[in-house]
Amino acid sequence: MDQRLIEMLVCPLCKGPLTLLRGAEADLPALACRADRLAFPIRDGIPLMLENEARPWDPEAVSAPLPLAP
Repeated sequence: MDQRLIEMLVCPLCKGPLTLLRGAEADLPALACRADRLAFPIRDGIPLMLENEARPWDPEAVSAPLPLAP
């Protein structure tokens, strides 16, 4: 997605900023709202900004370091 478009989009629930998730952070590319802890999927380059399309997202789980092996 175009970075300028991401900067213009806001969460449809709280109107807060969104973060682009891709790769290891998400199964599909998604736009995530840290305040609502929801990820809105991006399908075919189109963000689905509907509450019923969102899935739970835990920002702490993504940014937490991996445990060290004993």
